[in-house]
Amino acid sequence: MNDESGSEREISESRIAAADRRYMKRALELSKRGQGRTCPNPLVGAVIVKEGRVIGEGWHRGSGLPHAEIEALRSCTEDPRGATIYVTLEPCNHFGRTPPCSEALIAAGIAEVQYAIADPNPVAGGGAARLAGAGVKVAGGVGRREALELNRRFFHFCLTGRPWVILKAAMSLDGKITGATGQSQWITGPAARRVVHRLRSEVAAVLVGVETVRADDPQLTNRTARPAVRQPLRVVFDSNLRLPDQSKLVRESPEQLIVFCTRKAGAERIQQLSRSGVRVIRQEGDGAVDPAGALESLGGMGVQSVLAEGGAGVFTSLVRADLVNEYYLFYAPFFIGGPTAKGVVGGPGVAVLAEAPRLTVAGVRRVGNDVLVHAYREELATCLPV
Repeated sequence: MNDESGSEREISESRIAAADRRYMKRALELSKRGQGRTCPNPLVGAVIVKEGRVIGEGWHRGSGLPHAEIEALRSCTEDPRGATIYVTLEPCNHFGRTPPCSEALIAAGIAEVQYAIADPNPVAGGGAARLAGAGVKVAGGVGRREALELNRRFFHFCLTGRPWVILKAAMSLDGKITGATGQSQWITGPAARRVVHRLRSEVAAVLVGVETVRADDPQLTNRTARPAVRQPLRVVFDSNLRLPDQSKLVRESPEQLIVFCTRKAGAERIQQLSRSGVRVIRQEGDGAVDPAGALESLGGMGVQSVLAEGGAGVFTSLVRADLVNEYYLFYAPFFIGGPTAKGVVGGPGVAVLAEAPRLTVAGVRRVGNDVLVHAYREELATCLPV
């Protein structure tokens, strides 16, 4: 029999690569079903294929629950021995709240593991090496970019110990986030607000400044039709502790509220809020709250992601300190104008336009009667070199 020609091998390899991409795409789709439920764990999906047939699927449904690989094995319609599993993250290799997936795959007789991206967690990683050592064929990289974007908050936290910061701002066409009197409810329409509630369902904490609390008295909760297992923490920057006792944040959910203040805040006021159940963190400075220090404190609590929703003071401090990783900028189709209406970012401004940091735009789309610009501080592959 003649050996397979070079062109035939190329066609065969192309078909295999196309199949790998198709199955990994399905695994990525499955992983998204866990959004808002898995933190502090990443989103993971898995597909098991045997002789060209999908025989099992699964995704991680929540922290402490079985991982995607286990769910996929349990769903198999036939013996998975000799099959290939496509999983969006390198299988774990440690005993935590659940046993290691690498051992379960070996025990099930899985012949090949295709994973999209390596696990950056030094505790959970090492699954690929364990599988290879047991004779399982292992390959990584198919769908890497998509997997990186899907779990960007998790990767950033594992690599830096700081939360991934998302800045969400709703503004007029001339960049104003308030009216002349400071009012900001509502600049955008219901469709845009639904997107914001979805964002809240996916993050660990929502951040505002005390001026936003005093002006709008927000709840900062996720009120989607499909609520998350848990509500995000609420975080307020308030150097003087001017947070009203009758605000919804203090009255309705003090145990979910973290307030950062400085030495300008009195000890009696700190004790008063603490007795209400609010966690008050006093920084050593006597000016404004240091955003980098606050993020470091939140990271120490295991907070992986923060959605900053205002106001101009918080936005300015985060942007000037280069702490924002991702932007959701909503534009409403009207102008506000006037010298007292606030813009997204204040301060002295950029003197030379060439020195203004340029964002990487990920997408622009219409949301109801508003326009959403989604952007990153820099290319994901650059800011998350994993």
